[in-house]
Amino acid sequence: MGERTRRWHLVVDGEGFEVHERLGEPGTYDFTWLTGPNPEYGFTTRVHGGGPLSPARLRREARDFLDQVDSGTGHIG
Repeated sequence: MGERTRRWHLVVDGEGFEVHERLGEPGTYDFTWLTGPNPEYGFTTRVHGGGPLSPARLRREARDFLDQVDSGTGHIG
């Protein structure tokens, strides 16, 4: 996933995520779902214009992801 810089740990609706902001790609964040059924599964989000995301926006991105996950497969359905 490329080089990484700033890192956060988030808990959203009881689910844990590790979030990395990519070095050299401002506004690009990789989310790894730490408590999900599939190791290393997650998603990437990019911000138009490369501005930073607030903690509230990072949580909203994670919640939107969780809303799309199929509970049977643990993947986006």
